[in-house]
Amino acid sequence: MNKSELVKAVATKSGMTQTQASDALDATIDVITDALKDGDQVAVTGFGTFVAKHRPARIGRNPRTGADVQIKAKTSAAWKPSAALKDL
Repeated sequence: MNKSELVKAVATKSGMTQTQASDALDATIDVITDALKDGDQVAVTGFGTFVAKHRPARIGRNPRTGADVQIKAKTSAAWKPSAALKDL
């Protein structure tokens, strides 16, 4: 399912127009993104938790040459499904 199919499904299920459903989905994604940028987590009961995970800098290896390569630290978004969702 892509974003447009998700918008159609939400609009049908909730009785909203597709424009309203699209705006609501965009706003939800923006709120989650802003929270993750601030280092917060977003927990949706029965669905899962969005968290920002920090990966420290490390030394990797170039597979072609075997030379050591410095890999920068980064923060990435992760999602952990809830126990109820896992059971489905």
